[in-house]
Amino acid sequence: MLIVCICMLCAVAKLNAQNADMIYDTSIRSIKLYPGGDQTAYPIISLNGGEQLQLTFDDLDADVKNYYYGYQLCNADWTPTMLNTFEYTRGFQNVRISQYRQSSIAFTHYTNYQASVPDRNSFPTVSGNYLLRVFLNGDTSQTVFSKRFLVVDQKVSIAAQVQQPFNAQWYNTYQKLHIAVSTDNRTRVFTPQDIKVVVLQNYIWPNALYLDRPTIYRGNYYEYSDEASTAMPAGKEWRWIDLRSLRLMSERMQRIDKNTNSTDVIVKPDGERKSQPYVYYRDINGLYTIESRDNNNPFWQSDYANVLFSFFPPGNQPYKDRNLYLFGELTQYVTNESTEMVFNPERGAYEKTLFLKQGFYNYNYVTTSLNEDDIIINYETAEGHYWDTENVYTILVYYRPFGARADELIGYTQINSLQGRPGLR
Repeated sequence: MLIVCICMLCAVAKLNAQNADMIYDTSIRSIKLYPGGDQTAYPIISLNGGEQLQLTFDDLDADVKNYYYGYQLCNADWTPTMLNTFEYTRGFQNVRISQYRQSSIAFTHYTNYQASVPDRNSFPTVSGNYLLRVFLNGDTSQTVFSKRFLVVDQKVSIAAQVQQPFNAQWYNTYQKLHIAVSTDNRTRVFTPQDIKVVVLQNYIWPNALYLDRPTIYRGNYYEYSDEASTAMPAGKEWRWIDLRSLRLMSERMQRIDKNTNSTDVIVKPDGERKSQPYVYYRDINGLYTIESRDNNNPFWQSDYANVLFSFFPPGNQPYKDRNLYLFGELTQYVTNESTEMVFNPERGAYEKTLFLKQGFYNYNYVTTSLNEDDIIINYETAEGHYWDTENVYTILVYYRPFGARADELIGYTQINSLQGRPGLR
């Protein structure tokens, strides 16, 4: 009975995490939220640190609208807290996005909006998980999209190492983490369960690890080293498509078709990789960047293209009892009808067309079971795993003081799986 309850709680946590980044208006595209001009960095800032994130998105309606943004504080599992917005926001509750520019040169008409978050007149006063909610006309019921970001109040020191598992079944395919957390005198921990550690692989929340019981603890020291709870499938380096130019073909393009008012890009067909030898190459770990080699400004001069992805399964037959999805930041890491590959029996291939802005994109193929109770995202079917894969792990430490109504984010660090390996940098 206890095992069943734990599994149900894990499923709920994963479901909440999966639904946090959402687009509710189909005219909204190319949402990016990032710090310091680095589109491949995770949106995290220090509490009262004066740092800002850059927000950019496009509206394909190509008109001018009154967009506003506000904050929603969430717990470690992305369930909304019971706090009122006045308890974690100083200044205005809603901020109008006043910086916009209509597209120029591009075939596709759109309006590009940009903002610096948080605004100096509206900023978070509590550390934790936040949803940036963008809505119309100052009306929160007209939310068009939500995007995660984190605010950390560093009160702990974190040491971490990526290791090869001892378990023979995982030895060649998983990576395990050894994590040590040391708190300071500002953090009064009554029980080990007051501290919760969350591990992200390549910034992906749907498969995050939630660790609420340390393997060892003494005083203000907490160690998480049980590979049954800290090991994750390693995956393989991400596939890619270079769309930075729609005039010249890149190495992963099969064809570019220029139409009167649009551009179609056919990506070279993909297939299963689980039986292929592992090959290391640089990737951006499932993210994408908005870039252009055809124009000066990638945000409001870049064009869009209809990009066709194809995946040929073994024997040109669809998978039994499984759905196939295109996965990565380009699909918001969601597995639903908008990202599901559709099998074309005439070609014997799965197909999916996405409307993408010029840039550099990473992606993979994942499957899920047709059983609605099984929400686990599976890389094994199409990609396979290899322990040497380069991954970025983000370690987050949450703390809920006695009597508090929200989880505070009191620790953050990142580690690359290549760190500490002989001959690798």
